[in-house]
Amino acid sequence: MASRSGLNPPVSRSTTTGRKLRNRFARSPRAIASLMHLSLSLNRLGKARRRPRRVRIRESLAVWWRGVLPAVFAFRLARYNRVHRAVCRSPESIEKTRSSRMSDVKKVVLAYSGGLDTSVIVRWLQETYDCEVVTFTADIGQGEEVAPARAKAEALGVKEIYIEDLREEFVRDYVYPMFRANTLYEGEYLLGTSIARPLIARRLIEIANQTGADAISHGATGKGNDQVRFEMGAYALKPGVKVIAPWREWDLTSREKLMAYCEQHEIPVDFSKSKKKSPYSMDANLLHISYEGGILEDPWVEAEEDMWRWSVSPEAAPDTPTYVELTYERGDIVAIDGTPMRPHEVLERLNTLGGGNGIGRLDIVENRYVGMKSRGCYETPGGSIMLRAHRAIESITLDREEAHLKDSLMPKYAEVIYNGYWWSPERRMLQAAIDETQHNVSGVVRMKLYKGNAIPVGRKSEQSLFDESIATFEDDAGAYDQKDAEGFIKLNALRLRIAAGKGRRQD
Repeated sequence: MASRSGLNPPVSRSTTTGRKLRNRFARSPRAIASLMHLSLSLNRLGKARRRPRRVRIRESLAVWWRGVLPAVFAFRLARYNRVHRAVCRSPESIEKTRSSRMSDVKKVVLAYSGGLDTSVIVRWLQETYDCEVVTFTADIGQGEEVAPARAKAEALGVKEIYIEDLREEFVRDYVYPMFRANTLYEGEYLLGTSIARPLIARRLIEIANQTGADAISHGATGKGNDQVRFEMGAYALKPGVKVIAPWREWDLTSREKLMAYCEQHEIPVDFSKSKKKSPYSMDANLLHISYEGGILEDPWVEAEEDMWRWSVSPEAAPDTPTYVELTYERGDIVAIDGTPMRPHEVLERLNTLGGGNGIGRLDIVENRYVGMKSRGCYETPGGSIMLRAHRAIESITLDREEAHLKDSLMPKYAEVIYNGYWWSPERRMLQAAIDETQHNVSGVVRMKLYKGNAIPVGRKSEQSLFDESIATFEDDAGAYDQKDAEGFIKLNALRLRIAAGKGRRQD
């Protein structure tokens, strides 16, 4: 078609398409050659619209064979080459990229216990990331002296060392709120490990902000739940924080390799290869102590008696029961046997009483959040008493529907904590609902502790909804008219009666 006078010739659609494709695949010479042929062929077709139909079909097929198909092939080949180059980079280039990322880290805050694993992590961080390490050790009632952690960290060249007593805060702000919900994961586990991680994660972030650290680090393995709990908390409190998890990076996959690393790098440890070590992986805080690994990896094998550390066996417990009275205010224990106590003192006292009476042992197989099943043994003597006592005081102070709705929320609340979502909006929402139910949960519960059992044997409250004059089997002096029950029953049975009248099956 002739161009109009004084105007540039119109650009055909085929030419525009060719330009776009050439720009897109400019890095592939084969693609360029194919697309040039495709562009010329399309232009030729555009000029041959008045040719015989057979000629046009033949030329169209030629365009597909010589232009379109080679262009598609060239595009896919170029894409494959780009991916192949990215995957098959040389070890030197990979190490260079990794070193570049590591060079961004100047200071790391490490959750430090002073044990073998975290002592190795200090030196590993110093050498692998060439960074300064800040250690944070939390005393949450694990039963071990935390002061030596300072000397161990100093021996490793650590200049900023944080050691904090968080026992009261742990029980007051984390354990007590959880027990207001009567929380059990999968119907059994009292979440002793899970509930400690949000507090540690929060302090790691606060110390990182205070010291100007670029990252935080922890000693949790890549198989367990704790890595999730630490990191979920960290990201919720500081979205852009870098988290270094050595167990997901290094190749020190056994105790022997860790000990060899200590010898090679002159890391002081408190034990030698010849010293006997517990075969179990243990974690302790004021609420519980847990045991995993060793013979427990076979779910058929019974745990050894000498594994348990906090409690006597029920068989060996005293033959005389122990009685204790717990005073509640708004769902929390504030006194034992009439003596006011701070939250962590309450739990310490109940651990002693419960452990001495064989209370709180648990052997379960649980479903980890990361997907596997894991067997664990737990001792939670104080927590087991608290759970039974709290349900006892609620039984006389909560309205029926309030109590039932609260119980229906508990499994989800337990799952949220177990999976590491303490700082999530859903946990705060559930907590608000649970705390609302506790305004009238005040009074005294008397507990009988005997050979592994924590038994409520008495409860009283000024907020009690228990009315003896109505509930009595004796003469109630007209407080309750039993004739009212007939109409109540018939109304509630109405739908059942209608269905039966229609011949609906009842078996």
